[in-house]
Amino acid sequence: MTWLLVLGFAISSSIDNFGVGLSYGVQRVRIPAISNLLIAVICFVFSVVGIVSGVWLAELLPGNMPNIVAFTVLSIIGIRIMFIALRQQYKKHSSVLGEPEKMDFDGSSHISIGEALLLGVALSANALTNGVGAGLLELSAIAIAFSAAVGSYLMLWLGVGLGTRLANLYIGKMTVGQFGTFMSGAIILLIAVTRLF
Repeated sequence: MTWLLVLGFAISSSIDNFGVGLSYGVQRVRIPAISNLLIAVICFVFSVVGIVSGVWLAELLPGNMPNIVAFTVLSIIGIRIMFIALRQQYKKHSSVLGEPEKMDFDGSSHISIGEALLLGVALSANALTNGVGAGLLELSAIAIAFSAAVGSYLMLWLGVGLGTRLANLYIGKMTVGQFGTFMSGAIILLIAVTRLF
C-alpha cells in the first residue's frame, strides 16, 4: 500500500510537466537535458521542504490528528488542482507562472538554464504541497522526493517528445494536458480519502 501512495504522489507532482511538455512539443521548443535535470532537482528540493514541514506538523499534532489534517490538506489540494484543470478550458490569458509553457522568453525555441530555473519553480508548486501531505502521512522523504524528481524529468521529456502528435488530442472537452492535470487532482483526492480508513 505504501508504494502505491508514493506512486500516487509522484504522478500527481509531475503530471503537469507532461502537459507543459506537450505544449512545448507543439511549438517546437526544445528542453535540453541539463535544463530538464535542473527542473527535476528543483522538484526534489521542493518535495523535501514540503515533507520536512509535514513531518514537523505530524510531531506537533496529537493522536489521530495528523491523519485528519492530511485528509483536509490533501482534499483541498486535490479539489484545487481539479478546479484549475476545468478553468483552463475557458481561460484566455494568464501570467507566466499560470502558464509555464510560456517560459521561453527569448523566443530561442529552447529552454535555457535561467528559464529552466523559473519553470522549475512554477512546476514544483504541486511537489511542495504534496510533500506536506506526504510528511503528515509519515511516508519516506527520500522515496517521495526522488520519485517526484524522476517523474518530473520523465514526464517533461515524454511530453515534449509526444507534443506534435498528442497536444491537439481532446478527451471530452479537455486537451490531454488539461485532462492529466485534472487526474492528478483526482489522485490526490483519492489518497486523501484513504486516510479515513
